[in-house]
Amino acid sequence: MTQRITPNIWCDHAAEEAGAFYASVFERATSRVVARYPADGLPEFQRSFAGLPLTVDVSIDGYRISLINAGSEFAPNPAISFLVSVDPRDFSDDDAARAWINRTWTRLGEDGLVLMDIGEYLFSGLYGWVEDRYGVSWQLKLMDRDAEPAPLVTPMLVFGGPVRNRSQEAIALYGELLPPSGITRRVEYPVTEPPHVDEPIWYSEFLLAGQRFAAFDSPIDRDFTFTPGLSLQIDCDGQDEIDRIWDALSVVPEAEQCGWLVDRFGVSWQVVPANMGELMQRPNAYEHLMRMGRIVIADL
Repeated sequence: MTQRITPNIWCDHAAEEAGAFYASVFERATSRVVARYPADGLPEFQRSFAGLPLTVDVSIDGYRISLINAGSEFAPNPAISFLVSVDPRDFSDDDAARAWINRTWTRLGEDGLVLMDIGEYLFSGLYGWVEDRYGVSWQLKLMDRDAEPAPLVTPMLVFGGPVRNRSQEAIALYGELLPPSGITRRVEYPVTEPPHVDEPIWYSEFLLAGQRFAAFDSPIDRDFTFTPGLSLQIDCDGQDEIDRIWDALSVVPEAEQCGWLVDRFGVSWQVVPANMGELMQRPNAYEHLMRMGRIVIADL
């Protein structure tokens, strides 16, 4: 199945370096530069990037993540992280699966930050949450042997702060826009630590455009929320689909630029034509793109 939704990570002058790092951490992983900044004609704030990599694609076990080489304007945070589901059935025994998790955890945590210590939890025999040196968050989890098979990498959205307890609303909206969709698993967790809340705390696994995502409602106050530092790119089949998705999602006019938008939950999306790479080969396409909010294919 074609991957229509691609997480995009904003990197502060370090996309190529970060791609090489992830390719070295994960098995069956690659990194490659897929687009470069034009050599000339850039706006003043981008001129130092002339000829340098613009986007770097990382593939981890077949799952694509795009790294955007840019400045320090934005940074990823744990509001969107990557759940790494390790299936012990893919290893010779449970000890080998645990060793892989510990080894990968150690590599990702080099010069990084531990968000939840690696260890045994109610929901997993081995789990840990770490933020790597580039600010990207990873949750490594040992699956149960009788669990349904899952992709190795799944984006997870954390609904906290001003959008606490709105994960189900978001999943419903996104699902209407991006079929095939639907919740495949939902679990209500008790809140045993302060602050106690009256609403259910949900963890959900769901499909958007046939791809697996996860989300949960944070029961505690957190000092982060969604930002353009980690956005979701939707590859669209023509202008009609771009317009339909854009009209349904965009609620922050000042955030509209170059196909980027921010939705009612604060999540950043890039709504682009599926053949964007081809379109950007047109004369002066980059210059035209920089003047757009919503992408108009005919004007590229």
